[in-house]
Amino acid sequence: MIILNDILIDEDLFLQKFVCDLKTCKGECCVEGDSGAPLLEKELYKLEEFYPQAKEYLSEENQKAVKKQGFGVIDSDGDLGTPLVNNAECAFATHKDGIVMCAYERAFLEGKTTWRKPVSCYLYPIRMSKAGPFRVMKFHRWSICECAMKYGTELGVPAYKFLKEPIISEFGEDFYNQLCEVAEAYLKSKK
Repeated sequence: MIILNDILIDEDLFLQKFVCDLKTCKGECCVEGDSGAPLLEKELYKLEEFYPQAKEYLSEENQKAVKKQGFGVIDSDGDLGTPLVNNAECAFATHKDGIVMCAYERAFLEGKTTWRKPVSCYLYPIRMSKAGPFRVMKFHRWSICECAMKYGTELGVPAYKFLKEPIISEFGEDFYNQLCEVAEAYLKSKK
């Protein structure tokens, strides 16, 4: 781990190549897993605020799941996450042209909202956690993203470069520029 400001950074963010390959995975990250996407408590307000715009993309079954469970649920580990439909798909998932994606992101991309989606989804495959006084930025490996690692390798794009936009959105441009400097120094030291 490398320390930058108050964040411990997993070196795999520099070493692992990663570019989402939606044509291959079809957005399976919105479907797979044993609980919903991790949420920050403050995101519950965003989910509620922009729900009218996202709702139009959701199936009736997904809308019923949100109505019944609310915008966030506590999972078996005691963590806050998105509600699920039949213990599988995220209740905020929508289907278009055979690909699953977040209804909030779809509304954002179509200019109907100013909020894209929960940060855990936007930053993925980065997972954030805490370790004492530090926040931890870790590269999360998931079998459904093997195609993204393969595609990233083909293109030669490390995870931190692929995630430039969400990292800047969450941590700021100065942080991202510092992250790039740290990554370059780290990679140079590995040669």
